Amino acid sequence: MPANLPPQYLEAEKNYRLAKNPQEKITALEEMLALMPKHKGTDHLRAELRRRISKLTQASGKRSATQRASMFSIEKEGAAQVVVIGLPNAGKSQLVSRITNASPTVAEYPFTTHTATPGMMEFENIQIQLIDTPPLMPHSIELWLPPMLRRADALLIVVDLSDAPLAQMEAIITQLENMRIGLGEKKALIIGNKLDLDSASQNYIALKTKYKEQLPVIAISAKEGTGLEDLKHETYQMLDIIRVYTKTPGQKPDFSDPIILGKGSTVEDAAASSRVLPFSRIIGSSKSGF
Repeated sequence: MPANLPPQYLEAEKNYRLAKNPQEKITALEEMLALMPKHKGTDHLRAELRRRISKLTQASGKRSATQRASMFSIEKEGAAQVVVIGLPNAGKSQLVSRITNASPTVAEYPFTTHTATPGMMEFENIQIQLIDTPPLMPHSIELWLPPMLRRADALLIVVDLSDAPLAQMEAIITQLENMRIGLGEKKALIIGNKLDLDSASQNYIALKTKYKEQLPVIAISAKEGTGLEDLKHETYQMLDIIRVYTKTPGQKPDFSDPIILGKGSTVEDAAASSRVLPFSRIIGSSKSGF
């Protein structure tokens, strides 16, 4: 069975080859391990990566790979893993608490988030994993954050519409570039929060005018609940994924639990899922791809 490795895995593999010391190699290998699809076709490669991590860990005398991974690695659940980022007091935690089952600390003062907090956001018949993170501030970025952002399927960038959102975006882009993450290389959605406050509407127009050619931009109020359903839809659209439904012969298709694939996936990609048997066949208008 083919491995069907995603582009993010190949990028992590490139980082591994360019690593200058054992610590960088361990980080790249753990990213590769986290990004690798889980099916029989990757069992051998998965075991090989674990062997390399173990060997490098022992040689460098560092803490075990399991201990290190637990600092920043959150296993992907649902249709996709999306990390929520922003500057202090942008309203990230309030947003995550409103649209997921997570309960991050929410307060009117900045720096209330110190760890990564995952939660599941429901959209129609799928769930998307959102991860709340500490504020992006120079000299205070946790070591586990850059690998998490690179490994994620997409980013939600939250800015405060009442407090110079253009300057916030410039600061966020600078922080991402310092972590070797370019917005042109990553799926992302800009969320202008606090639409309920004074001058927010005017600032939103300026924000959208500047960035609409690069990334989708949406305005919400996490506090008032304004625009949250539109946000869910925009997040799904940004991920560029499709839903594939299985059907047992002689029965109706199961529309409650779809298989999630990237647009442009092939029949072989669907068959590589552990839920689809190798002798499955596709019915519909296209049988060579989706």
